[in-house]
Formats: sequence, structure tokens, C-alpha cells
Amino acid sequence: MNVQVSTNFRKHARKTILSIVVFAVTYVILLLLAIGITVGFTLLGLLMFTAKPMFLTAVLCLGLLATGLTILFFLLKFVFASTKVDTGHLTQIYESDEPQLFALIHEVVKEVDTSFPKKIFLSHDVNASVFYDSSFWSMFLPIKKNLQIGVGMVNAGTQQELKAILAHEFGHFSQKSMKVGSYVYHVNQIIYNMLYKNESLDNMFGKWGNISGYSAIFIGISMFIIQQIQHILKHLYEYVNLNYLALSREMEFHADEIAAHVAGSQALADSLLRLGFANHALNNVLTFYDNKFS
Repeated sequence: MNVQVSTNFRKHARKTILSIVVFAVTYVILLLLAIGITVGFTLLGLLMFTAKPMFLTAVLCLGLLATGLTILFFLLKFVFASTKVDTGHLTQIYESDEPQLFALIHEVVKEVDTSFPKKIFLSHDVNASVFYDSSFWSMFLPIKKNLQIGVGMVNAGTQQELKAILAHEFGHFSQKSMKVGSYVYHVNQIIYNMLYKNESLDNMFGKWGNISGYSAIFIGISMFIIQQIQHILKHLYEYVNLNYLALSREMEFHADEIAAHVAGSQALADSLLRLGFANHALNNVLTFYDNKFS
């Protein structure tokens, strides 16, 4: 199957790629500045201690070194973070369990010309989605994706409509340019980690503050520099995602076009209407029983 991306898709993909490059360059500059600050603070501390060896200059030397290392840690801690999707509410199925469903998935994978999912799960939802565990290294290493299929969707639609929905999901990964979305996802994870996931940094400041009263000075310097970096990151987040919002809309159009080629435009249109109705019905049932808990 040869479904070409549109001119708008290419235009927004280029803008999004540019925004990712801008983020990468800015991050490298911030990292180099942090390294420079660490080296500068360390040399300053050593000069003071060498000029006048005493307890106070030793504390200043260690405090300046710790300040630089803290800023470096803040900029690098996302490398060791990972995001795992909770599958506790899902049921994994195998080809021996559901041969007809797997046969349909194999058929869609072949027609879309993409890779077969690593694992397949069932949920109660009236929807389908593709997900995967990720870390910083996922940007450079190939990732096997998992497929989640909602039983509500299977029950509500015909086989051809199910095929259309699955083709839409696999369509997101059938073109190389779709990887841009994965990069944006990881950029967002990196920025989110540095803006909001700072428990380890807070614990470090807490332990540091208990060592000596002088620590408050260096903690204040570290926090001031980190806050300036976070201010820059917030602007980068807005810049990257504004560009990506336009691209994601084109990605949905493209995935719909692939689904229409695989299953037919009528099946795709019917599936969207039927899933909207089925999802509304499911939510009404859940709301009804939620009110009966008491």
C-alpha cells in the first residue's frame, strides 16, 4: 500500500523537527554552561582554600563544588528515568486464545506494511490504542509497541469496522515521518522530568541542609540557577508542542486515509459513529452504578 503524506503533513513535520532541534541545541548549551559553572566553582573554591587553608574556606570549596554538581545532576537525571505503562487493568491474550482476532491483526499489519505488536492486551474500553514503555534511550533504540483492544469496541462494531480502527492505529507507525511524534513524546518526558519530578533533588537539598548551616547559601544558589533553567524549559515546551499540535492533526488525517484504504471509507465512517454511541452507552452504565455504590 502506498499512501503518500500530504504537503501540510510535510510542512508541519519540518516545523516540528526544527523545534526538536532547537530544544536539543538549547539543552546542550545549558549542559555546557552547567559544566562551566561546575568547573568554575570548583577552581574558585580550590583557589580560596589554597590561598587560606582553614575550616571556612574548606566549607566554601566543598559548597561550591556541590552547587555545580547539583545543577549537573538536575540536567542529567532524566537519563536514568523510565516510564512504564501500568497494565494491571489489562488482560494479555495470545494467538492460541483468539486465533481469529490474531489472523485479522496479521492481515492489517501486512496491508499497512508495519511491524506486529510485541504484546496484545484486552481492556473494557470502547477504543484501541498502541503503547510502549519508554526511557531516554528509546529515542535511539527501536521499540516494540503493544496493542490494546477494547472489548467494548469489539462487541459494538462489525469485523470490517474493527479492521478499520486497527488499521488507523497501525497507520500511525507505518511511515518513517511518524517517528517525529515519538521524539516529541520523549522531549515532553524530559522537560516534565526537569520541571516536576524533582523528589530526588528535594531529598538531596534536605540532607545537605542538615549537614551545616552554611548549606543554605549554596542550596539558594543552586535553586536560583535551576529555576532560571526551568523558566527556559517552560518556553521550550510551549514552542515544541504548538508545532506538534498541528502535525498531530495531520497524523490523524493520514492514519484515517490508511484505514480507509485498508477497510474502506464507509467502514471507517461507520466505526467512528458506532464507537461514539457505544462509548456514550458505556459511560452512562458506569455512571448509573457509580451512583449506586452507597
